[in-house]
Amino acid sequence: MSPDKLAYMANQIARFFAHQPHDQAVAATEDHLRKFWDPRMRAAIISALVVPGSQLDPVVREAVERLRTG
Repeated sequence: MSPDKLAYMANQIARFFAHQPHDQAVAATEDHLRKFWDPRMRAAIISALVVPGSQLDPVVREAVERLRTG
């Protein structure tokens, strides 16, 4: 799956949790990615963190950073 498609999907997930306080939205987004995304998809979205111009929402960036480090 293309990095742009993964970013789009991850941003949609973050928008779903946007009504929650920031820290809870980040945790919920991370939890969703961890539980429901294939390991290859998670690896690809982690790689997107370092791609200049990637269109990751700030909540997604934090959630993916947590995936990367934890």
